[in-house]
Amino acid sequence: MSTPVVSHDMHKLKAWLLADAQAAGFADVGITKAKHSAHTTDGLAQFLDDHYEGDMGWLRDTADRRQQPQSMWQDARTAIVLGMNYGPDHDPMGNLDARDKGNISVYARGRDYHEVIKGKLKQLAGRLAAKSGWQVKVFVDTAPLMEKPLGQSAGIGWQGKHTNLVSRTHGSWLFLGTILTDGELPYDDATSDHCGNCTNCLDICPTDAFPAPYRLDARRCISYLTIEHKGQIPTEFRAAIGNRIFGCDDCLAVCPWNKFAKAANEAKLTARMETTLPELAALLALDEAGFRAQFAGTPVRRAGYARFMRNVLVAAGNSGTPELAAAVMPHLDNDSALIRGMAVWAVKQLFLDDADAFARLKSSHGAGERDKTVLAEWG
Repeated sequence: MSTPVVSHDMHKLKAWLLADAQAAGFADVGITKAKHSAHTTDGLAQFLDDHYEGDMGWLRDTADRRQQPQSMWQDARTAIVLGMNYGPDHDPMGNLDARDKGNISVYARGRDYHEVIKGKLKQLAGRLAAKSGWQVKVFVDTAPLMEKPLGQSAGIGWQGKHTNLVSRTHGSWLFLGTILTDGELPYDDATSDHCGNCTNCLDICPTDAFPAPYRLDARRCISYLTIEHKGQIPTEFRAAIGNRIFGCDDCLAVCPWNKFAKAANEAKLTARMETTLPELAALLALDEAGFRAQFAGTPVRRAGYARFMRNVLVAAGNSGTPELAAAVMPHLDNDSALIRGMAVWAVKQLFLDDADAFARLKSSHGAGERDKTVLAEWG
């Protein structure tokens, strides 16, 4: 059983918590009841009814546990939601013009945020437990806890029309972490919606992934396609992906509220040289060991080598740089059908203006002996 704190001490405890969280590097903190509204649970049900989750079967498998925080911890009474700023020091939309380079989403350019935030949360939660006598549990995006709705209830921001959290002071660039506790602190007021009539995030989406405001069809989302999707990227989306090889920032980057955002000050989240617009030619030369070494400790490792190289090959095909064909062609004989198939598509795109050269290439690689996926790509 937890040891209750005397009621008049609650505001002192909250003030201490806010100061301690800020000292630990968190940009914002909000406190709310550990409970989701009917609107939130209905939204999840509608998302799954429409099969918008695609290959993310874990969303459907854990749907019951996502209904309420108590589904994971029955004693949870309060949710302390913390935001860590990861704002870029540049306009990410400018990265799209670097066609011969691989564009990695801002959030994935530094150390894996799960590790960074979870370590800080554990320390903060431990100090809170020692000070209050309460039990605590920490969550950073990997457990079936819907953190964005809790963030809105806690006053951190609101879920914008792109379904991500938007802050009036940090724009769209916030990582979220949550501490659940069996104690109670004074709650903050929920944040109201401040999107107004703006539709920038919906209009910019290259693949029309938003069937309506506040609704996302993940199956069309470039972040999903380049990270979660396990198979070949559907032909209809390949050109729209451009040079994005891991994730997409478009709907976040065009939010007008970003004018108040500042660049991240957490050193561990600083973009690494090897994740900042790496040359496609160099990425195409990576084997699996090289991939693991180059992206060690970053979220990019999550995709795995085959999916990552699939993405790089799409970017190569979109580059308009025929010189990349020499770096693409070795992948026509890769052990992975996922890579082989996308290599075929890439060389087809690079040889669009030289049909004879492509015909010779097709003949020399024995298309008749390849698997169905590669045969379909040869056309």
